[in-house]
Amino acid sequence: MKYIGAHVSAGGGVENAPLNAYGIGANAFALFTKNQRQWNAPPLTAKSIAAFNANCEKFGFLKEMILPHDSYLINLGHPEGEPLAKSREAFLDEMQRCEQLGLKLLNFHPGSHLQKIEISKCLTTIAGSINIVLEKTKGVTAVIENTAGQGSNVGHVFEQIAEIIAQVNDKSRVGVCIDTCHTFTAGYDLRVEEAYKHTWTKFGEIIGFNYLRGIHLNDSKKELGSRVDRHDNVGKGLIGIELFRMVMQDDRFNNIPIILETPDETLWAEEILLLHSFE
Repeated sequence: MKYIGAHVSAGGGVENAPLNAYGIGANAFALFTKNQRQWNAPPLTAKSIAAFNANCEKFGFLKEMILPHDSYLINLGHPEGEPLAKSREAFLDEMQRCEQLGLKLLNFHPGSHLQKIEISKCLTTIAGSINIVLEKTKGVTAVIENTAGQGSNVGHVFEQIAEIIAQVNDKSRVGVCIDTCHTFTAGYDLRVEEAYKHTWTKFGEIIGFNYLRGIHLNDSKKELGSRVDRHDNVGKGLIGIELFRMVMQDDRFNNIPIILETPDETLWAEEILLLHSFE
């Protein structure tokens, strides 16, 4: 079964995210559990947690099909001590919020070397950050999202993600979310069947489908290999509609959250219907 949703607003409280997801016909969703552009946020209240759980149950959302995203400020591979410690503390807070809400996954961008350290050192630092936080939490899987490789961001090639995973101690609590826009602009073609099959074969060989925990399903405004992160709506970008048809007919993507992060949110309900029509 395919679980399709979008990254919906949690404005006014996390309990509103299930309502917003239900409103677009989703059976999965993503959200921020706090303001993604601020370091600090007030703790979740017991009332808000209870309302979130009640709304998930009311509208039939499985906790395994909810893919929260951490703050954009966090850099788990930061080359400097104080900012790294701040990022690790913030990531721990994000994981603890997921624990409080009964969520099973936390999606995050791996990090950036900022042109100050070697890529290998950055990957080791990211893995170290994950290890520290996993030791202090339970029940939540750290889900590494592949990047477009823009600027000094790491994680745009499958080998770098595999290297991070190799250095994580508890492999049962680390996973991967593949963003199709990021994948394409990082240089992996997804436009036609032969290229699609080749890219996913490489993923299986280098990382492994046993680590796949979610998909961000987006078209791209930028060209193959451009390493620029600019999402587009379904079938309206440079990847094209065939990707979305192939994903929906691919059993390897059953029973994981498939999340739209397409820029025109007024189209989400329409896009979800279109995707289900491809099944």
